Amino acid sequence: MTDASDLMRMYLVDPDQPFPPVEFADPSGLVAFGGDLSPERLLVAYAAGIFPWYNPGEVIHWYCPDPRSILVPTNLRVTRSHRRSVANADYGVTMDRAFAEVMSKCAEPRGKEAGTWIGSDMLAAYLRLHHLGHAHSVEVWRDGDLVGGLYGVACGRSFAGESMFSRARDTSKVALYWLCAQLAAWDFALIDCQVTSRHLTSLGAIDVPRADYLHLHTQAAARPGLPGPWQFDIPVPNSPNHLPT
Repeated sequence: MTDASDLMRMYLVDPDQPFPPVEFADPSGLVAFGGDLSPERLLVAYAAGIFPWYNPGEVIHWYCPDPRSILVPTNLRVTRSHRRSVANADYGVTMDRAFAEVMSKCAEPRGKEAGTWIGSDMLAAYLRLHHLGHAHSVEVWRDGDLVGGLYGVACGRSFAGESMFSRARDTSKVALYWLCAQLAAWDFALIDCQVTSRHLTSLGAIDVPRADYLHLHTQAAARPGLPGPWQFDIPVPNSPNHLPT
């Protein structure tokens, strides 16, 4: 178990200071505090299976939880209603067409929540990763409006899903369906869902021990990646009537 003195040693000061071994994480998966959201730091973190997760205004928290929630792209669970939504021709689907807008919509309040953990520093940091070809989005459009989507970070042939949103029924599920289809075609081994939830479990995500996740992720991340911007090379609904002009 990590004590207070261990946590002090886990504080990242030097920009080049390496992350502590993930075995030093506390029960919540917290590996380290501090550091920055530079592209270099983020890429090192994702390669090691570590991700930032904290509220705006807080010092950066870095996590590698145990167990880890993952989704194998070919194992996406598609219900009858989900399949009807995917088959609906009343939308268009794109990749890396509106990354900043997808992130901004993911950051908006949901229901009675005041907001999400995606602050302005996170928005700026992941937009930089996107411009460098590492962070990617899937967009679902209807009549020129962005009604659903998701974004995440690719590391080799491993994809870390960060967040998704819906502004119409099942549109985040539609985005996930087409992401899984394309990642399967590109032979991606897994989507890192990070922390389990009932919603993710209903879609086919499973919890695995951290050591098992790291083994799968390390192998997948070592394979040649696909720098962005990404585009679908499988048939997807992209009626020009529903895409933005």
